[in-house]
Amino acid sequence: MIEFSIRTERRVQLVEITGQVQSEISVRKWKEGICHIFCPHTTAGLCINENADLDVRRDLELAYQESVPKVRFQHAEGNSPAHFLSTFLGPSLCVFVRDGELQLGRWQGIFFGEMDGPRLRKVWLKWVSSESG
Repeated sequence: MIEFSIRTERRVQLVEITGQVQSEISVRKWKEGICHIFCPHTTAGLCINENADLDVRRDLELAYQESVPKVRFQHAEGNSPAHFLSTFLGPSLCVFVRDGELQLGRWQGIFFGEMDGPRLRKVWLKWVSSESG
């Protein structure tokens, strides 16, 4: 398993990590298979979305913040909204790799979604090889 860190700067923030994931694939010379990407945090998650227009990222961050219901959360730590928001994203992604390159759509990028920042976070990668291609 490979691990890398992400430092977030805001309470709710989408951080593009496509380059970091691709770099790990390249360094290890992974060619054909699946890269499993996992977030080991309960107040953060992962998603694939548009990486060409920064307004999309800003719009999503705003939408996450605005979508927290006005309920009386019972969790004493005070970060229940972050736990709620992380469920929108989910903890993991699987992305195909062909010829050593992530197979994403033209406008897609991989994002780490912080919902309880700023913090230092971790992302784990696991390689699943494809013998048959």
